Amino acid sequence: MVHHVGRTWPHGPRQLVSTLAWLRICAIGGQTLTIAFVARVLDLSIPVAALCSAIGLLAAFSLLAFWRLRQNARIGAWEPVAHIAIDTLVLGYLLYLTGGASNPFISLLVMPITLAATALPLRSVTLVAVLSVGTYLLLMRFHVPLPEVSDINSAGGFNLHLTGMAISFAITAGMLGFFIARLARALRAQQALAELERERALRDEGILAIATQAASTAHELNTPLSTIRTLLGELGREHASNPALNDDIALLIGQAERCRDILKELVKVGSNPLAGLAEWISVADLCEAARDSFGLLRPEAEASFSIDAEIGARRIAVVPALHHAVVNLLNNAADASIANGDSRIEVTVSGSQDTLQLDVRDFGSGMNANVRPTAGLRFGTTKANGLGLGLALANATAERFGGTLVAMAAVDGGTRQRLRLPLATLDNPRHER
Repeated sequence: MVHHVGRTWPHGPRQLVSTLAWLRICAIGGQTLTIAFVARVLDLSIPVAALCSAIGLLAAFSLLAFWRLRQNARIGAWEPVAHIAIDTLVLGYLLYLTGGASNPFISLLVMPITLAATALPLRSVTLVAVLSVGTYLLLMRFHVPLPEVSDINSAGGFNLHLTGMAISFAITAGMLGFFIARLARALRAQQALAELERERALRDEGILAIATQAASTAHELNTPLSTIRTLLGELGREHASNPALNDDIALLIGQAERCRDILKELVKVGSNPLAGLAEWISVADLCEAARDSFGLLRPEAEASFSIDAEIGARRIAVVPALHHAVVNLLNNAADASIANGDSRIEVTVSGSQDTLQLDVRDFGSGMNANVRPTAGLRFGTTKANGLGLGLALANATAERFGGTLVAMAAVDGGTRQRLRLPLATLDNPRHER
């Protein structure tokens, strides 16, 4: 009697119960067709009423299983074992009525062990194996013999037992191949996920080390910057009659002030999250602030912003880390464009009711297709003077807010960095991940 055909892959008790429910439907159909073929076509004397009663019981249990799956209640690890036990007992009863261990479909008793091994702990698999082996041993001793089929097994016909064994072998081989292939695929996916998490952990560990060193550096740099600022002011007053030198001194003073502002922002990045502080501004204001900061850092680059009016007016809670993430994306895009002889950067801000999306497109030579999937997961750079921190910090910030940062090839060349952030997290920064 035909039994199991796979449908879903079991990863846990609920998934395994779902798989068993669909397999049970297939088993009921296959068993019914097999009984009809044997009784009507082969005209063998088998206990049709008793066989149909067992299949009817299995059908009633199948309806109960589907009802159970529709409930939201948790399915414990014992439930798949109970389902497998009922399936095994019903199959064993059907085999008992049709020759017992001599029935060519006796090998289907292996299938419950295969299913259990894919999703259940060793103790449950052991119980299922003991039940299947015990059923097999009992059927060797107790069964209703099949009627003689010598006329069918004659030289001019076919061997019914061998044909049944061939069908049983095909079912078993197909089931084993299917589940082993799915198991191998699941293992590969888990290995890939584990590798991704390992890279993220290494990146976060590196960021933490850099942050620790940056805090120490900020403290040490504050004094020499104050000294430089004071000396530059005195030089400006001493050479007030030299316009060219005064312009250079003014530029140096501006850069020194910018360095001090960066140090203050560095301290602010660390102190605001600890205090739970965030600045409530609109998305348009966030972009404007990022444009101003970027303009001071890279005056040679041309950044054009296209902001959806509705999302631009949306107010969100912005912590310094998010502002720096946007500036880092702009700075990386500027490096790529300028390295390719262009100075343009295009920024598109859009979104929906629950997501803010910011696209930063450069006009560089493009990012290697093999590098794009892991961009931002490790400290790496193709720039001669780069540190490999920009994308890593931006990606870490995106993950911290439950968002994503994905690199993709732009249509007309270059690379598009897409930052997507859930607005629910931006509305409540205390719940950042």
